[in-house]
Amino acid sequence: MTTRDGLRQAGDALRAELFGPDVADAALANPVAGFRELMSELVYGSLWTRPGLGLQDRMACTLSALLAVQNWQQLRRHVAAALNLGMAPLAIVEILIQDGIYRGFAASETALEMAQQVFAERGIAMPPVARLDPLEVLAAQGRAVQAALHAERKDGGHASPANPITSSVYPLIVQYCYGEIWERPGLERRVRALCAVAAFAALDHEPLLRKFALSALNVGASKAEVVEAVVQIGPYSGFAFTLKGLSAVSEVFA
Repeated sequence: MTTRDGLRQAGDALRAELFGPDVADAALANPVAGFRELMSELVYGSLWTRPGLGLQDRMACTLSALLAVQNWQQLRRHVAAALNLGMAPLAIVEILIQDGIYRGFAASETALEMAQQVFAERGIAMPPVARLDPLEVLAAQGRAVQAALHAERKDGGHASPANPITSSVYPLIVQYCYGEIWERPGLERRVRALCAVAAFAALDHEPLLRKFALSALNVGASKAEVVEAVVQIGPYSGFAFTLKGLSAVSEVFA
């Protein structure tokens, strides 16, 4: 039978795995009013250990949510934790770049500066990624990614070519957001889709959360993984946003 003490012990063990014992006992272990025990029990012992989503995928969703809410101190801490989990530095970078689509590339730039600081502390050098495809190739790649993600929904809503307002800028989004960023190496589409779900849930962007919850299924995610991507944002953007997001996902899955 699960007990609160058992959850706390499991949470303490996972915190040490993620952040290292010294960090877990210091910066992440605030003793005020029992906060340390609450964090171990609820966040790490109960949420991070839920079935349905692997640890690295949970970390990817966490990074996406932290960038979405621009919690820079925690983002820096979790970049280091992602490395401790064995996530590839390039995968971390790609999550931070992709979230620029949803939160703004100024936020991505700040996040990448913090990630580079962590990499430098670990002696990790990131080679440059040359992306020189011509615009017409980006457009074709973007349309292919759109079709893979959204299928028959790819031209709906703001993506409709018949909308004279959104269609004035949407081709640029197809080229760069879908054709360039979603096609960059280092992060598989399934994980990219889960990161998008986490970001939209954290940002309370219900229309795109509904859209990408279904689209994630088209690129290899399971319904359980989509649900857990929304659950995972709770400690970082608020459980109120988790519950609202889960309500939206349950409706589109129904």
